[in-house]
Amino acid sequence: MPHIIVKIFPGRTDEQKQLLTNEIVKNVVSIMDCAEKSVSVAIKEVQPDDWDETVYKPDILENRDTLYKNPGYNNFE
Repeated sequence: MPHIIVKIFPGRTDEQKQLLTNEIVKNVVSIMDCAEKSVSVAIKEVQPDDWDETVYKPDILENRDTLYKNPGYNNFE
């Protein structure tokens, strides 16, 4: 615990992904008071044309009650 999944458009470098991962882990360890060895991070690249159906609709629209940060856009309005 915890496992974090970050979904992004393709195009970021491995260095950017590793920097993001390092910062996520650092903050999770500090805020959640857990050991670094218990944190895992996955980064999934999603094509822009697939975003609405594979991320926005299932992860955001259908799970608003679990979001702590809502996006500032809605592609279905």
